[in-house]
Amino acid sequence: MNSGNHDPDLKEIEIMIKNLGPVHIDKGTTLEQLYYQLKSRLPYPVMAGVINNTLIDLYYRFESPCEVELLDISTEIGLSIYRRTAVFILLKACRELFPERRLVVEHSLSNGLYCEFAEGSCTEEEISSIEKRVEQIIAADWPVHKLMVPTGEACAIFARQGQDDKTRLLKFRNKVEVHLYEIDGFYEYFYGYMLPRTSFVDKVRLIPYAPGLILQTPEKDQPGVLRAYTPQPKLASVFRETREWAEMLQTSHLADLNDIVARGAVGDLMRINEALHEKKIAYIADNICKNPQIRLVLISGPSSSGKTTFAQRLLVQLRVNGRRPVSISLDNYFIDRKLTPKDENGELDFESIDALKLELFNTQLSQLIAGEKVEIPIYNFKTGCCEPEGFPMRVPEGEPIIIEGIHGLNDRLTEVIPREQKYKIYVSALTQLNLDNTNRIPTTDSRLIRRMVRDNRTRGHNALETMRRWPSVRRGEERNIFPYQENADVIFNSSLVYELSVLKNHVEALLREISPQYPEHLEAKRLLKFLSYFRPVKGAEIPPNSILREFIGGSWFKD
Repeated sequence: MNSGNHDPDLKEIEIMIKNLGPVHIDKGTTLEQLYYQLKSRLPYPVMAGVINNTLIDLYYRFESPCEVELLDISTEIGLSIYRRTAVFILLKACRELFPERRLVVEHSLSNGLYCEFAEGSCTEEEISSIEKRVEQIIAADWPVHKLMVPTGEACAIFARQGQDDKTRLLKFRNKVEVHLYEIDGFYEYFYGYMLPRTSFVDKVRLIPYAPGLILQTPEKDQPGVLRAYTPQPKLASVFRETREWAEMLQTSHLADLNDIVARGAVGDLMRINEALHEKKIAYIADNICKNPQIRLVLISGPSSSGKTTFAQRLLVQLRVNGRRPVSISLDNYFIDRKLTPKDENGELDFESIDALKLELFNTQLSQLIAGEKVEIPIYNFKTGCCEPEGFPMRVPEGEPIIIEGIHGLNDRLTEVIPREQKYKIYVSALTQLNLDNTNRIPTTDSRLIRRMVRDNRTRGHNALETMRRWPSVRRGEERNIFPYQENADVIFNSSLVYELSVLKNHVEALLREISPQYPEHLEAKRLLKFLSYFRPVKGAEIPPNSILREFIGGSWFKD
């Protein structure tokens, strides 16, 4: 891209807007002011921009001609900025109404963000008053000031506001100065950009969700509306269990983990965290064994959740209970490649459930459960069809069949098998740790980092290749996995509280290879900043059966 000439006498400059063409503005115009100039030509408000694969916020001033891409709420980055600003407004409202209480931003839950007061539950009346105050702050159109202050001064500000979590986090960053944001005398530190005025957050809803509340904003696929909230009680229950684990491990946020690393006590933390995983897997195996009707164990979950290692560890625990489970690979039931359905882009959709021989699969499952011998097909990925002959299989009487795959929780996969004979398990890496009380760590970030490390180690892919595939992976998850997660009998959280401190050592060099010439440089830069908050941890003490070994190597199981 041409960044233009830096003529100090230039009063007016030309900006080339992607998909809109050239516009002329005064030198020193901010991106916010440019947005107002273009507002009538845009479907949604601008949240940020991109120049030479570098993210700019609405505070940015144009000093020379350039090309810029505008990001609105229909983009991942734009939506994140919108939600982050909505959180800031919510925190401001709570500070005004309940100055002695701390609102903690916990995690995403369905199409909302779950928050709660650290000091106890909040009533519906309190939530109603908070929502009213949020609406007043938005209507007041207050400026959101972006400030660059010395780190010591920032720590003093947060000490005065009673935010010890932030003072401790900032001490690990080794930065002379940090960016703070301020609304009417209330300061916050956010991992990411914000909007310059409260009025940008024009759609927000608060919903009581005991013991806390749900903050709702629009979704990127429907930027102009607030969708009805879809409860996910099973997922909420697992998040509660996850918080209990974090409290047990004394890691309520990242500063706690960094302190443990600094003290040299991370080995104990690893052992306890791994023991919690083993205890939960044993509990699941015990539940399966208690019910003699269960013949199918179906395991599903999004990419890089550690499903393969989980399935192997579950097999071990079932054998500890005296059972003799067998496994079936769904890969052998692909239809001929020439018959594979196509996606919206006209490409073969191997993740579609209709890419499987469902009738044959159900017939053979029924036969195996009845104790009959069947010939399992063998799919040849080179030829795109099954071999002429398969391999024989018979399941020992009464023993469970384990099936792992993205469609495991979709009833269409096993529609002829009675529900009482099925036990469904959803595996996902639901982050156990947040940066501090107001900056959460998205589950997607952890999974992407896991996948980059594994892809590089096992397939020789660089981070750029993995990152380019990631949007397609996520679209498949949204379509084939997430809609069915509440169908699970149990949800297993495969996240480990210490894992990002270990993965940091494996992924930082890969991320630095993504140069500014690529659009993915934006994401690489964001993830590098994110990882800079973590103190590194070596992986020597990680046990060979750990789910993390599936990604960094050294696993007992097939690698």
